[in-house]
Amino acid sequence: MGMEEEAQIMLISPAEPKGSPVKDQQAAGVGILLQIMMLVLSFVLGHVLRRHRVYFLPEASASLLIGLIVGGLANISNTETNIRAWFNFHEEFFFLFLLPPIIFQSGFSLSPKPFFSNFGAIVTFAILGTFIASVVTGGLVYLGGLMFLMYRLPFVECLMFGALISATDPVTVLSIFQELGTDVNLYALVFGESVLNDAMAISLYRTMSLVRSHAYSGKNFFFVIVRFLETFVGSLSAGLGVGFTSALLFKYAGLDIDNLQNLECCLFVLFPYFSYMLAEGFGLSGIVSILFTGMVMKHYTYSNLSESSQQFVAEFFHLISSLAETFIFIYMGLDIAMEQHSWSHVGFIFFSILFIGVARAANVFSCAYLVNLVRPAHRKIPSNHQKALWYSGLRGAMAFALALQSIHDLPDGHGQTIFTATTAIVVLTVLLIGGSTGTMLEALQVVGDSDDHEYSLTENSDVSNGYIAPDSDEGSSRSRIKMKLREFHESTASFTALNRNYLTPFFKSRSGDDEENDNIGARIRGS
Repeated sequence: MGMEEEAQIMLISPAEPKGSPVKDQQAAGVGILLQIMMLVLSFVLGHVLRRHRVYFLPEASASLLIGLIVGGLANISNTETNIRAWFNFHEEFFFLFLLPPIIFQSGFSLSPKPFFSNFGAIVTFAILGTFIASVVTGGLVYLGGLMFLMYRLPFVECLMFGALISATDPVTVLSIFQELGTDVNLYALVFGESVLNDAMAISLYRTMSLVRSHAYSGKNFFFVIVRFLETFVGSLSAGLGVGFTSALLFKYAGLDIDNLQNLECCLFVLFPYFSYMLAEGFGLSGIVSILFTGMVMKHYTYSNLSESSQQFVAEFFHLISSLAETFIFIYMGLDIAMEQHSWSHVGFIFFSILFIGVARAANVFSCAYLVNLVRPAHRKIPSNHQKALWYSGLRGAMAFALALQSIHDLPDGHGQTIFTATTAIVVLTVLLIGGSTGTMLEALQVVGDSDDHEYSLTENSDVSNGYIAPDSDEGSSRSRIKMKLREFHESTASFTALNRNYLTPFFKSRSGDDEENDNIGARIRGS
């Protein structure tokens, strides 16, 4: 046997050192190959499920199950450590690479008319409602610990858990909404709330984490509020600034000609990531920033592109967001099956599930009551839509990623307990609640009325067609609070006039047909 043959045998021999570059490269190839195979299987299975209208196993649930099965098999088998490393969920990879295209597509695919017709309600549910849900969940978990019903955590850590578990991710529900057809108002509420809710939840979590790390007392509570507002408003300003800058660039740079379309598309794709990394680099929220960048770029920048570039960017972000969403559910399933969990605190898991249901109810029904105070009779949110909104509060990738981050943020196994509870909640809501969404919609009688109402944003917001309810006479005003709410509600019309008279002429090179543009790339988050 020649020396060359011996060298080749040694190269592929099991005696190869574990840390060798050749072994690591081979493990990387196997790990990536398995992930690609799971992605292909998820897309094919999702197509089959959609084609046969199988609603009890949505695509997101199928992707999660595939990850759970493969992760479980890898866990009980003799899979090598360097291959298993490619299955681990890294929160940095999630926040920096997988999340940005999903959030941008959420803002980019928003149809302005239904969104802004319900903007006051969406903001109420997403900001005030998420705050209520976080505080109620954290308070109940803390009280449960004091009463020895569950594992006891410090109060600030309970609030951190309340913040991360309040992040909803109704990917499954929204996809079924599309398939079955629901009222456009309900769809806009669920979708709009989920888009802004992620940003609110992560801002609350980071604020509570800051409070814990600096041991702020009650005297510093004002600083905590200021810090939260600083993060949220700063991120919002960064997103709007980048979005409007892109609109002006594409309006005056003259890139919408045949030989510059490649440059045009490249620049358009880079702006969202610039917005996200700009906010993260300054210690702000990249989620808030890229969300509003997406909304501005769709409404103003998009119309400044050439027609071929418009089609490309709409399809491109649709594509990468679909890939990212599917991969996230597979990624979660793999990590759930392979990660170490603290199953000793079953009481914490059980009561946490009950408490988030109570907190979600406090969120939805209290905010719906406030919204209905200001809305005229024909636009009030009916009770069956409120119940559907409560049921749509699934937990997904955002809660999972924040829970995984809490392992590093919290000591003494507290983060591990929170991570295990979050894992159980995510699996339960995605598989059980997601699978029963079709039955729920039929029971609440909100199926098949997606085309019953048409939106029109006019200067008088009260004439916008929306929720249909029996007419009833309202008094001039019940209270001073109701009058203030109504003034905020009517400000939507002022913004519409401002947009039509000043913003659109300044940032758009041509008015375009917004109705037609909204249909291109109007894809809601869903795998």
